[in-house]
Amino acid sequence: MEMYNPAHPGMLIKDQMGNRTVSDLAKHLRVTRATLSRVINGKAAVSAEMALRLQDAFGVKAELWLRMQLKRDLWLASRKKRVKVAPLLLDKAA
Repeated sequence: MEMYNPAHPGMLIKDQMGNRTVSDLAKHLRVTRATLSRVINGKAAVSAEMALRLQDAFGVKAELWLRMQLKRDLWLASRKKRVKVAPLLLDKAA
């Protein structure tokens, strides 16, 4: 089963913001406006620290934020050209 363009967690942050501005939310989260803006716009990843801050602010588990980010990262990586790596074979002599 292949994933299809999983949402960046920034989209969920936008949904959770309600009528708050990026500046207001950044101040509440104690991060810079630029940092939050990059995350919201999908230009930066949600870190473990940011996931914990979002959990505290919105009540959405940190694990959800990180799972969303991981799915996005894996999908992006799977679309890039990469070196083929052969499977390791079991050493029968051991």
